[in-house]
Amino acid sequence: MTTAISLPEGAPEEVVTNAVVRDVDLAPFGHKGTLALITIDNGLDHTRPNTLGPASLASIDAAITEAISRKPVAIAITGKPFIFAAGADLSALSFLTDRKQALAIGKLGHDVFRRLGEIDTPTFAFINGLALGGGLEIGLHCKYRTLSSTAFTALPEVFLGLVPGWGGATLLPKLIGPERAVQVIMLNALNNNTMMKAKDALALGVVDAVYQPADFLERSVGYAADVLSGKVAVERKDYSTDPSWDSVLATGKAAALKKYGGAEIASPMRALELIAASKTASLSSGFDAEDQVLADLTMSDPLRASLYAFNLIQKKRKKVEGAPKAALARKVSRVGVVGAGLMASQLALLLLRNLKCPVVMTDIDQARADKGVAWVRAELDKLVEKKRMSAEAANRLSLLISGSADQQVFANCDFVIEAIFEELSLKQELFKKLEKIVTPECVLATNTSSLSVERMSEGLANPERVIGFHFFNPVAVMPLLEVARTSKTDDATTATAVSIGKELKKTMIICKDAPGFVVNRLLTRFMGEITDAVDEGTPADVADNAMRSIGFPMSPFELLGLVGPGVALHVAETLHENLGPRYRISPTMQAMVKEGVKSFYIKGDDGKFVANPAAVALIHKGSSPSSAEEVRVRALKALAQEARMMLDEGVVSTPAEIDLCMLMGAGWPMHLGGILPYLDREGISDSECGQRFHAPGVASLPA
Repeated sequence: MTTAISLPEGAPEEVVTNAVVRDVDLAPFGHKGTLALITIDNGLDHTRPNTLGPASLASIDAAITEAISRKPVAIAITGKPFIFAAGADLSALSFLTDRKQALAIGKLGHDVFRRLGEIDTPTFAFINGLALGGGLEIGLHCKYRTLSSTAFTALPEVFLGLVPGWGGATLLPKLIGPERAVQVIMLNALNNNTMMKAKDALALGVVDAVYQPADFLERSVGYAADVLSGKVAVERKDYSTDPSWDSVLATGKAAALKKYGGAEIASPMRALELIAASKTASLSSGFDAEDQVLADLTMSDPLRASLYAFNLIQKKRKKVEGAPKAALARKVSRVGVVGAGLMASQLALLLLRNLKCPVVMTDIDQARADKGVAWVRAELDKLVEKKRMSAEAANRLSLLISGSADQQVFANCDFVIEAIFEELSLKQELFKKLEKIVTPECVLATNTSSLSVERMSEGLANPERVIGFHFFNPVAVMPLLEVARTSKTDDATTATAVSIGKELKKTMIICKDAPGFVVNRLLTRFMGEITDAVDEGTPADVADNAMRSIGFPMSPFELLGLVGPGVALHVAETLHENLGPRYRISPTMQAMVKEGVKSFYIKGDDGKFVANPAAVALIHKGSSPSSAEEVRVRALKALAQEARMMLDEGVVSTPAEIDLCMLMGAGWPMHLGGILPYLDREGISDSECGQRFHAPGVASLPA
């Protein structure tokens, strides 16, 4: 029997996943004897997956002991309907204060799961649904694995700042080889936590067979009988002599460095160490190494920060702070999009795919409107080619998109969003025209990134139905949606906007109608400090790389190239006008826009990005250069100052909402836990604002 451990003080009570054993007669499947089937189930429906804490592990351990005592010809483990297990219960990790506790959690998982791989009786994992982290690791300890065709599986630990610590980092490379193991353990995790579909898991060798969910358990038991009788033989390759180990690990390291802008972030690097060690390690030494790495990472700020960020994102996806009652939302059965350029077309496609209602686009002439419609239909065709949508579904949606040069087509719309040029007078004129066409209940939304939504509604008979609905580019990929209320926006309008945002699968914050809302206000202030440093004489590469050490996926000037100097300058000018001289106008940026220079970087002959000579020639020649560290501190101080002002002004109601916006709208690294916990840990919050944004222990080790 394994040694039980208790939850740390203050941790939430564990939702226990219990394990029960029953005998399955194999005679109907052509084999003598019984299979002892362990089923793990927390007693809740599929919306609350099985998770594995100390009490759950103890229950599984007891079930394995009971299964062995029945002297079956095989032992198998499966989950509750639709769910195998979503991995370790991470809710207690933030409360750990002793490395010995962290070490004990890793050892407990190993002690329980390894029994499935070390007993003489053949063991099977019938993975009937979602299997993540420790859930998949249960299966890896078994000798054979089947998977439901609709199930997703993954080892997401590196994404969360951990490593697969219950056997995965040791067992998987031995099972499928180094290249595939690096893909599953590290690259998938760093690629927005990509999960494997069943067909992918089968192709990679993670599982041995895939069956449809309708008769999954029956087919899996039959598979086990065939393996036992010798009708099915499963060959395992020895990868210890594979010549690709060194090159694969080097490629993995390069990918991790690229992801984090050259910074060596602990979790992917430690995962690669464990994968490398698995080439020659025994299971015992490999598991011991996993325990040590898991304990090291658990007792670190990056893990606490990652867990804070992850839990924040999960929470805010479900509940939007300050949202009116959902019952107030109006039904939306027809949508209008003003504009047919790239941004407007992206919005139309997103609305069409998710709302599945008629969407009509307009522009200044029919040719432009037709071009926008054609783009949307072409994107639907691409989804069919990629097998992400059926041809029938694409055809149905194609019939729902239309375009016109006459805005009278908006007469029956319930929601109209504009994505025209960022000029206040144009948007004011547009809304006055639209008000004469649409019903009084129709929501008028703007995708503006920096202009005043309230000023757009001035002079309207129904200003209460105007709202900001700010997406980030690319629209389909970026998860954040800023919903900006004016002083006149009513609850029904806001509830309708939030309802649409949920249908679009966006993570939302409701903010005050203030210049730049949240993300653009902070990013523009941050970018302004970088460009100011360059204008003052700091070499562009020094200023641009000042934040590399903390793990940003791209540098400020790389982001500038993505956004476009014209857009960035326009936002800076708007914020300068509305918020004052701390938003300075860069002469270098002005020159770049005037000369049509799009980026500080261009792709060289070798395919690598190098400084753009055209941009370098336009840099304002100052005489007060700064060091990289001076630029870094300067930019962080500006962020702290601006965030404090935003909270004091009520732009958002909590520091967590600022963290969420920067995580999901600006790519602030997960391992930093959001912008404000990082500023707290660096001491910048106290020095610049006289106070922390969060209580001690939030996104860091307990004080």
